[in-house]
Amino acid sequence: MPVFTYKATDPSGKVVEGSLEASEQSMVVEKLHELGLIPIRIHLPKEAEAPTLDISLDSLLGRVTFRDVLNFTQEMSTLVNAGLPLDRSLKIMTELTENKKFKGVIENILKGVEGGTSLADALARHPKIFSRLYINMIRAGEAGGVLELIFKRLSEYLEGVRETRDFILSILIYPIILTLVGSGLMLVMIFWIIPKFATIFEDLGQALPLPTQIVLNLSKGIISYWWLLTGMIILGVIGWKRFTNTEEGRLKWDKMKFRIGPVRRFIQKNEVAHFARTLGTLIRSGVPILEALNIVKDTMRNMVFAHAIVDVRNKMKEGESLAIPLRESGIFPPLSVHMITVGEETGKLDEMLLKVADNYEKEVKNFIKRMLSLLEPLLILIIAVVVGFIVFSMLIAIFSVTEISF
Repeated sequence: MPVFTYKATDPSGKVVEGSLEASEQSMVVEKLHELGLIPIRIHLPKEAEAPTLDISLDSLLGRVTFRDVLNFTQEMSTLVNAGLPLDRSLKIMTELTENKKFKGVIENILKGVEGGTSLADALARHPKIFSRLYINMIRAGEAGGVLELIFKRLSEYLEGVRETRDFILSILIYPIILTLVGSGLMLVMIFWIIPKFATIFEDLGQALPLPTQIVLNLSKGIISYWWLLTGMIILGVIGWKRFTNTEEGRLKWDKMKFRIGPVRRFIQKNEVAHFARTLGTLIRSGVPILEALNIVKDTMRNMVFAHAIVDVRNKMKEGESLAIPLRESGIFPPLSVHMITVGEETGKLDEMLLKVADNYEKEVKNFIKRMLSLLEPLLILIIAVVVGFIVFSMLIAIFSVTEISF
């Protein structure tokens, strides 16, 4: 039977740590309740857990990570739902949080709350950590007296984002490793193996076949001007970043991507899923729809969709429904518009938006799987062709200088 470790609080708010033997997590929760403890965090020891991909530059540098915010939200949901006052919940979180920088942020939030500031305003002092969506949902929860429900919904929303990120990262691992290995192999051949053959061929002083000359000249050029090539790549990346960081540049690039069939389909499904999930979560949490659309617009990753949402919001201010301007935009799939229309007609817009999100998130995952199933053999083929051409060019040169014909 596995042994679960836990962190919990007693009735006085003191944090208690320990471990319990149980067949599943729900049994641990029951046992803790029997002991008069409020469970905050329950998990299996690392050796019993499935391996996860939680390594990031931010975590290595001690910055506040997405995982930190997710854990904070989940644990605040547990504490607030257990009936603990907000200030005591935040105080417990300062004890539980291991990230020193995030601990300081929570202490600052606690100080603000104890000084009479609302939780939403205290969170708003840290815009790089807590998004507008997060802050506005908390504000709606405070106004409606349903903060415990909002923390639960935020936990579900962020957990969904985490699952999507982990899914994409997990299926990208093999193509990334394949690309790195292939690139490393080519660099070894260009910088070490080919120059050795070049020295041998020069000493022999015989004419070389055209493929061999091409490979030798490419290798020589890269070795001689690697610094120039590297500099050009760095300058190109910096220039591209600056261009796409401007609203005009980003809009042009997003419009260009929208003209490519497969890319357009992926962006469309991904952005519709994000739009529906975010808007549905905000509306369900009590945020007015016009304010919710304003928040959603700022979270969209594609400027074409962001501009379309601005138009949708403006038309809704004039009295139109949500579905009509979405249809008129021409970028929302008909199925999503029909589902939203039904949601408006039945008074279940938030519920239908979340169903739209579920539907398109599945389609995005399936699309990524299909594309990667094509990408992996394509990468292998490219590496095989390049390496094969280099090996072939060396072999025909060897046969040529030794007067061995095919």
